[in-house]
Amino acid sequence: MNNNYKFKKTLLAVALTLTAIQASAAGFQLNAQSATGLGRAFAGDAVIADNASVMSRNAAAMALFDKVELSLGVNFIKTDISITDSIYTSNEIESDSNYGDAGDTSIAPNIHLIVPINEQFAVGATFYSNFGTKTEFDDSFVGAEYAGLTDVKSINLGIMASYRINQQWSVGAGLDIVYGHGILQRQLSSSLSTTLTGGKSTSVTALDVDADGFGLGFNIGTVFELNKNNRFGFSYHYSPKLETEGDITVLGNGTVKNDTLTLPLPDMAEFSGYHRLTDSKFAIHYSVQWIGWSAFETLETDGSGTLNVYQWKDAMHFSLGGTYYLNETWTLRSGYMYDQSAQDEITSISVPDSDRQWFSAGFTYHFSENANVDFGATYLLGQDVSVSEKTVIEEIEYSSIDATTRADAFLLAVQYSHRF
Repeated sequence: MNNNYKFKKTLLAVALTLTAIQASAAGFQLNAQSATGLGRAFAGDAVIADNASVMSRNAAAMALFDKVELSLGVNFIKTDISITDSIYTSNEIESDSNYGDAGDTSIAPNIHLIVPINEQFAVGATFYSNFGTKTEFDDSFVGAEYAGLTDVKSINLGIMASYRINQQWSVGAGLDIVYGHGILQRQLSSSLSTTLTGGKSTSVTALDVDADGFGLGFNIGTVFELNKNNRFGFSYHYSPKLETEGDITVLGNGTVKNDTLTLPLPDMAEFSGYHRLTDSKFAIHYSVQWIGWSAFETLETDGSGTLNVYQWKDAMHFSLGGTYYLNETWTLRSGYMYDQSAQDEITSISVPDSDRQWFSAGFTYHFSENANVDFGATYLLGQDVSVSEKTVIEEIEYSSIDATTRADAFLLAVQYSHRF
């Protein structure tokens, strides 16, 4: 292999790494903390406090509980990702590169425990996931260097405490231990492999990453109770820079053992309100959430330094919901959310992103005063997004892909809660 070819391969690998990591980092945010939250599009979730899962959104809301409460749940997430009107170009030859479904089914469990100490103090622990995505394109996808396997998972373990100042005000705070694991795999297309190797190979690994690591964050929050039927909540979650370690293979650079790749996670702030009319069975609730996706300024590795500067933008979620307390046995809920995209000018084939609409419904069945089961479902409707990506080395365009992407999803959750 001559030095010029090795240099070209190195530049190409950097471009592919950026495509892979950016798509993973700014991809699908998981709202999977509870079945009740899913059933109302998470409207009011930082203050409603109908089970222990509220602590994952606002630690101060633990002050609203006077008994030990445990909630156990699981969310099922089915994504439907399609690539249409797609043209892949390499060596001035155009090929159709549509793909039917690159989505996958994911499972996200959650556990929440609140323990009141006395009338002022409460402590708790929570286990859930804030971020995760998986897309997989098989060998039938022509533009292999733009999409392969992207599998990113995170787990959040939180330890929290709350304090009731008076009848109106409560505050809370906690520490978040975040674990992340990512697998990223890319191959060059057959035509591009042939071009770069002079016809010697039709299968070249462009990127192979398997890395994991821990980070430490924190959260703070407050609740204001106007009265028992009207209250407001605000919370802020600081997310850490996640330093992941593992074996990283980059085209032209070989495999670096125990390399470190740093991914900053976005901070989040949320304001929620809950209002139940006096002597009414109906309540309305709402939330506004800010997600600091602009924290993804650069992608850093110890072995390769700064690979690029990101261009993500901060995003907002706006949700509105209603709850109907039918009787002592049944509670019904629904909600709507408008969810802004994190991507701006840079778009991606591997993990499509767009503004989304959430259409949610759910219910609670009360076995007794102290035990209930919750169900929630959401249909997440995305938008068509035009994507254009290129592989350019030394001002020479080696390949490109132009396509329309769309990502929809269906989420289903079940949860059991018990008061002791």
